[in-house]
Amino acid sequence: MAVQPLPLEAYKSDEKPTWCPGCGDFGVLNGLYNAMRQKGLQTKDVVVVSGIGCSSRLPFFVASYGFHGVHGRAMPIATGVKVANPNLKVLAMGGDGDAFAIGGGHFVHAARRNLDICYVIMDNNIYGLTKGQTSPTSQVGFVTKTTPKGTPDRPINPLRLAIASGATFVARGFSGKPKELAELIVEGINHNGFAVIDTFSPCPTFNKVNTFKAYREEVADLPKDYDPSDLHRAIEYASSDDPMYLGVLYREEGASFEDHLQAAKIGTEENAPAVIEDLFRRYG
Repeated sequence: MAVQPLPLEAYKSDEKPTWCPGCGDFGVLNGLYNAMRQKGLQTKDVVVVSGIGCSSRLPFFVASYGFHGVHGRAMPIATGVKVANPNLKVLAMGGDGDAFAIGGGHFVHAARRNLDICYVIMDNNIYGLTKGQTSPTSQVGFVTKTTPKGTPDRPINPLRLAIASGATFVARGFSGKPKELAELIVEGINHNGFAVIDTFSPCPTFNKVNTFKAYREEVADLPKDYDPSDLHRAIEYASSDDPMYLGVLYREEGASFEDHLQAAKIGTEENAPAVIEDLFRRYG
């Protein structure tokens, strides 16, 4: 029997977001609601996992299963959930500090394992929950209360880090374009493997540099003829600062971490037909 699609309101919990007015995370949350509806996901089949930070409050606002973990530990939790029950759709949501600072090691290993998880990173170039310190994606010279003369640290490029670590789906979104972001999240969920969507999500309270207005002047969609399977071109476009491209920069098809685990349980050579049949059953 066909499963009836849920109305958009069905994906919203009774908890109301506590973000500051004008926060970019509202756009990401709306993008997520719309992506879940477009996919026709049932809330009982979804687990949203996060670490710590303003953006990591997001699981409270979704009417699915959720886990608000400790700082930087979204990936280990998401890994455990997915391995325990591969039939669940596991979404990880968090910020640039959670993903690339204290969670940086976990991010790299999740990417190289090619876990079947969609990770949406709300990148605002600052630590907002702790009242505004530089994050791993803050630009050189960025002034905060703790770096009054500007930070001397060079920023991490999330897209290049994800590609170099082995992520098989790497995209960039912008919370000022929630419709396009929803489409990216749908593609990330559809991808069999680790999908990273670094998303510009401005913090209007503590970051007066990386604003909606600034991003609208700095971003551009990928060219029509762009081929996301071209690794070298993906690195080239991920490295561009003028403009900063939005869309799927890199995609590689292949077996995920869970596929390898399943194959190990069933067998790989003698029972190859059974392995293939099971993969078709799960992803066909």
